[in-house]
Amino acid sequence: MDDEALPGEEANAAQRFGKARSARSSAVLEDYTELIADLQAGTGEARTTDIARALGVTHPTANKAIARLKREGLATSKPYRGIFLTEAGQAMAERCRARHRTVVKLLLAVGVPPEAAEIDAEGIEHHVSGATLDAFEAFLRSGR
Repeated sequence: MDDEALPGEEANAAQRFGKARSARSSAVLEDYTELIADLQAGTGEARTTDIARALGVTHPTANKAIARLKREGLATSKPYRGIFLTEAGQAMAERCRARHRTVVKLLLAVGVPPEAAEIDAEGIEHHVSGATLDAFEAFLRSGR
């Protein structure tokens, strides 16, 4: 790579790093809502045990994240029934799923192998801005 500065590279570092920290925090909520939606679609409910197993975390870690989802109005629970997404939680899961698909399609379009595209998209999808996502979609529509 050359040493030439990229456009916007000299932007406020604190702002860039703050945005990255915020995206990491949101990523947890997004991953949980997406998984809960998948579990509900598959089995009709999402139990804490299933969520913890699917994400490879401990039961207490899953409980802590689920409590946060409830505080943020993204999920509810019913005794002996599991975790359910609210309308806002379902909307978040759908936005995440669409964003993930767009990122995977772009990565495939530029030659990334399918397995790597899926894995890499899981990280990229949480950090991509709306403007960048729009550009990805425009690029994909252009068929370049």
